Parts: sequence; structure tokens; C-alpha cells
Amino acid sequence: MDFAANLLPHVVNGLSLGLLFALIALGFMLIVGVMEVINLAHGSLFALGAYVALVVVGASATPAKYAAALVIAPLAVAAFGLLLELCMRRTYGKDPLYGLLLTFGAALVIEELIRAVWGSRERILPLPEAISGAVLLGDLIYAKYRFFACGVAAVLIVLLWLFIEKTKVGAVIKAGAHDSEMVRALGYDLARLRMGVFALGTALAAIAGVIMAPIWGIRPHVGVDAVVPAFLIIVLGGVGSFWGAVFAGILVGLVVGLTGAYASEWSLMSMYLLFILVVTFRARGLFGRKSALDT
Repeated sequence: MDFAANLLPHVVNGLSLGLLFALIALGFMLIVGVMEVINLAHGSLFALGAYVALVVVGASATPAKYAAALVIAPLAVAAFGLLLELCMRRTYGKDPLYGLLLTFGAALVIEELIRAVWGSRERILPLPEAISGAVLLGDLIYAKYRFFACGVAAVLIVLLWLFIEKTKVGAVIKAGAHDSEMVRALGYDLARLRMGVFALGTALAAIAGVIMAPIWGIRPHVGVDAVVPAFLIIVLGGVGSFWGAVFAGILVGLVVGLTGAYASEWSLMSMYLLFILVVTFRARGLFGRKSALDT
């Protein structure tokens, strides 16, 4: 009983981390699916969202300032993402290596831009009193912010699913992920679709950056901590599978959270070991569709 009680806070922490991982991965997956480009700048845009929130919130946080940061940061980063998408247009239809190199260069530029504007030292995003501190449930103490982060991530994931599954625009995005030329043949503006998807994906990265900032801290290279799990999660869950990415994100979060609690030196390694274990026995991921490559 004592073991279960001690385990529960780490499960809560792992669940909140997993939902946030899933949110980052879904934005990454949207861009990969529609644009067929692995956006290596996704992590840097995640970090940029956290820094924009730092500017909006300022030295002392209030509920209004924090709410404004959750809106302004994604919009600002989405605008930055639109500029990046315009630069990427010359790479469409060419060797994917061009897109990889361009987004890798963009990641380096964004990271150095952050250093030039905000410096290299680590910063902390202040939180409103309502979601900071701890709450006592039974004999256990939990961080209020973990519950808040978990709830916001879950709501955003559901809203994203409803948008993709229940709206006409979402249907076009899904079609574009399977056959972009067919979308063009049906009369839709493929350039506008790609621009919108890129903006949405980068906005999701930014809002995840805002929510993760109080947990991970804010530093120029924090995006690396986000983009690597995002890539592993979309492969682990099955490329193109929405709920596969969500399930894989939660699984990775729980594994990292629980390992960090009992063997902190294995915390990050556990994520890679899980990935190797799954793809060894199921190369297409947990929810990936069977392909001609499977034997």
C-alpha cells in the first residue's frame, strides 16, 4: 500500500509529461504528413514560444498575463513559422534533403537569435498563484501545476482531434497527408493548405513550450529536449496515427517519469530503450498500418 501511494505522484507527473510530449509530437506529425518534410526547427520554435511567454508574463505573473501568453505565444510563433514555410517552398518536389538542411539551418538561426535577444542563462516562467504551489490529497502532496498542465494538454488534444475529424478543413488536411496532388486536383489551394498546416504545427509547438516552461525551465537549447521525443513518439505510435501518437506520448512520459523517480541516471535512456524494444518487434510502430515492407 505504501509503495502504491508513493508511486502515484510519479504516475501523475509522468502522465502530464506524456500528454505534453503528445502535443509536441502531433504538431510535428501534421507537418510531416502534409508537407512530407521533417521540420528540424520544431524544437527551436518550441523554445521560442517559451521565450515569447516570458516577455508577455514579465517579472510577476497574473492569471490575465498567463492566459494572454497562452494565446500570444502560439500566434507569434505561427507567424514566424509562416515566414519559414515561405522559405521552404523552393524545396517542395525536390530531394527531401533540401528541406532537412533548410529546417536544420533555421533551427540554428532561431537558437542564436534567442541567445542574442535573451542571453544564454536559464530562466523560469513565473506562474499565477492559482496554479502554483502544492495541493494535499490524502496523505500525498501534488504540484498544482502538474494537474493544470495535464488538463490543458488533454483539452488541446481533444480539440485538435475534433478539428481534424469533424471539420471540412480537417478533412482536407487528412486528404493532403495521403495524396497532396489529389487535393490539388479537387480544386484546393495546396500552397495555402501547406501554409495553414505549418502554422498550426508550429503553434502547437509554441503552446507546448509555454506549458512546459515551468517544468523544464527556459534556455536556448531546450528545443532539443522536445524535438527528439517528438520524433521518437510519432515513429513509436505509428506514422500518421493520431491516437497512436497520443498513446505513445503518454507511454514515453510514464516511462521517463517513473524511471526518473527511481533511477534518475536512466531517465532519458529509458525512452530510447522503449523505442528500440517496440520497433524491434513492430517496425511500423504500435498503431502503424501494415505495409509491403512487413514480412
